[in-house]
Amino acid sequence: MIGFLVAGLVIGALARLIKPGKQNLGLLATLGLGLVGSLIGGFIAHLLGTGSIWELNVLGFVLAVVAAVLLIGVAESVAGKNKTRV
Repeated sequence: MIGFLVAGLVIGALARLIKPGKQNLGLLATLGLGLVGSLIGGFIAHLLGTGSIWELNVLGFVLAVVAAVLLIGVAESVAGKNKTRV
């Protein structure tokens, strides 16, 4: 469980480094997006036949980072629509 949290935090942090611009995301949001990205990446890697969704492999890690980058973009667009203009 702790390894899963650490992997999610690393994946979320890498995704934030890859995504250009400043993201207004806290530590918990980064962790959450990294965890969801790791699940999506692991699932896609599993569908491609690289092993179990819970195994750590290179393809799953790369796909997890890509999924987290996309999730950060979605989170920014949703958060941007919720802001009120004064």
